[in-house]
Amino acid sequence: MKTKKNIIIFIIILSAFVIILVGAYFLYDYLSDSLPRESLVDETNTNQNANSNQDNQNEDNASKQTTPAPDFTMKDKNGNIIKLSEMIGTPIILNFWASWCGPCKIEMPDFEEAFLKYGDKINFMMVNLTDNYSETVTTASEYIQSQGYSFPIYFDTEGEGAYAYQVYSIPATYFIDADGNITAYARGALDKNNLQRGIDMIFPENKNDED
Repeated sequence: MKTKKNIIIFIIILSAFVIILVGAYFLYDYLSDSLPRESLVDETNTNQNANSNQDNQNEDNASKQTTPAPDFTMKDKNGNIIKLSEMIGTPIILNFWASWCGPCKIEMPDFEEAFLKYGDKINFMMVNLTDNYSETVTTASEYIQSQGYSFPIYFDTEGEGAYAYQVYSIPATYFIDADGNITAYARGALDKNNLQRGIDMIFPENKNDED
């Protein structure tokens, strides 16, 4: 009798655990769609504001302040070593992501759409945080393939990119102009409008054409 009672208690506890897991899944799915997307931070304005507070700093000098994009090495899908600096000369969209990251997945369709439109004018560098524990080259590649994305992906297998850009949470996106300077950045998922704003900042010819 006691054994039967223990079995019933175990079944009740197990059922409650399953209900909690299912509820957590649907709650996450709901929140993923309802949470606000991140806004861009204009790196140029940030530097100007910082400089304006310094003594004996005039407005012209402040406007010339730039933030060079840190260089780092990564691997492409074929295992070749690639340096960010090799891409300078063309605007760059640098995005850090992982296949287990919900917000990363939310913004990817917009990045794919932007790549199809601007891929011949802007270097899209979708850099996977490949720690070989929670993420591997295989899991990242399989996810991209399963979704049918065509933008190029790279692998930060040594953590150089995450360290250089102080990436403590993902997704994180940096808009780098053709001279290799960070123009704007965002920590968190970008919506289509803010992604377009970032593109217009590093590729002003496009905005002029639309106007």
